[in-house]
Amino acid sequence: MSSVAEYNPTSEVDNTQTLLLSTQQLVPILEAALFSAGEPLSLDRLLVLFQEDEKPTKAALSEALEILRGHYVDRAVELKKVATGYRFQSKQTFAPWLQRLWERKPPRYSRALLETLALIIYRQPITRGEIEDVRGVTVSSHIIKTLLEREWISVVGHRDVPGKPALFATTKQFLADMNLNSLNELPPLSEIIDLEVVGEQLAEQLKVPMELSMASEKNESIVQDDSVDETIEDETIERDNEHA
Repeated sequence: MSSVAEYNPTSEVDNTQTLLLSTQQLVPILEAALFSAGEPLSLDRLLVLFQEDEKPTKAALSEALEILRGHYVDRAVELKKVATGYRFQSKQTFAPWLQRLWERKPPRYSRALLETLALIIYRQPITRGEIEDVRGVTVSSHIIKTLLEREWISVVGHRDVPGKPALFATTKQFLADMNLNSLNELPPLSEIIDLEVVGEQLAEQLKVPMELSMASEKNESIVQDDSVDETIEDETIERDNEHA
């Protein structure tokens, strides 16, 4: 049995004294919230759990979360910090078994989409025209639309040149889907030799976190959507038109 003290919000207290909770009391509250949320929770979101007179500091929350993380070191589930907050997920070791739970396989991303995404990751903010200059082919509108709908990229401004083209950058949602806390966890640009190779690495890295993350409506829609395969056909048509 766990020795963690239980917090009973209905217990009688002296209203003249502070109701700040101890770290031991915070741990099970955070554990219950993270298991029931179905999506990453930031420190600000976790603070919503508490009334004003019992609200802990962010430092106290972080300390409790570290203790909670330690409770799962030898378990099949881990507490993971990603860009959008903290979440529980199955460990990557169990991916081969968990893959069999899905009726449909995770989507296969076209080389064009992955190369476009790679350029946005490493050269953000970047315009569509600048992506096309590097890749040497027209970027399909479907690719940009897919990345925007997935909330993996967003428009963060406009280049101060004629036409004011949109500037694209990656989002916190992209980092969360990649199981990352920040872009610094990706290989540095100096280690990238071939754009196609980095696209393949992205495909592999995107595949596993989606299978491991605890179910949420957003993740399920990504896993079950095969529409990204259409980008292969889109770019083939554009290349044919260029050489016609």
